[in-house]
Amino acid sequence: MIVADHITKTFTTDDGSTVRALDEVTLSVDEGEFVAVVGPSGSGKSSLLFALGGISGPDSGKVHLGATDVYSLGPSRRAALRRTEVGFVFQTFNLVPWLDVVDNVAFPAMLAGRSRREARSLAHGMLEKLGMVARARHYPAQLSVGERQRVGIGRALVNRPKVLLADEPTGSLDSANGTQFLDLLSEFNGQGQTIVVVTHSAALAERAHRIVSIVAGRVTDDRPGRLRRLAS
Repeated sequence: MIVADHITKTFTTDDGSTVRALDEVTLSVDEGEFVAVVGPSGSGKSSLLFALGGISGPDSGKVHLGATDVYSLGPSRRAALRRTEVGFVFQTFNLVPWLDVVDNVAFPAMLAGRSRREARSLAHGMLEKLGMVARARHYPAQLSVGERQRVGIGRALVNRPKVLLADEPTGSLDSANGTQFLDLLSEFNGQGQTIVVVTHSAALAERAHRIVSIVAGRVTDDRPGRLRRLAS
């Protein structure tokens, strides 16, 4: 489903020094897998996630989504690929404050070319799965933190992408909401959704099939999580 092949990524800091966020990283994720990426702050976890999702291209190496060489595409085709094949869940939610819940969820479907009526119908269906129909006409500022996270999941999944990528999705949640979020991820993964999550949460990581550790831009460990151990 996703293959990163010897990808590197460097950044220049304000003082002019160079930081290698990714250092010859190779990683493959099979269809239907749930993979957690862990490591200390600044280790390159988010850089890897953004490279996998077609947001920020590597300096060298390749990323394939299925048969597609993601960074061989021009910007517009890569954006179209992101809209239809990849869903993102962000720690800070990134909801549009002047849109209500149903339109926040419907927005990616409209960007993908669906009519507003069709997009809103898809959004309502997703909100039913998330237990958020009663909040459909509310605005982000009227929601709890956990509810905003659910809206973020709905928005990420409304186009039924092949891959769901999540960057520190439980970082802003309390323990109860974090557990609910983990349950939702496990439910969607059980329905065949491929998931890659960057996290500091040991509880979230253990819910995955695999736990990939990154330190200083390099993969240092790739071990089974609880799902894989239970399956075996």
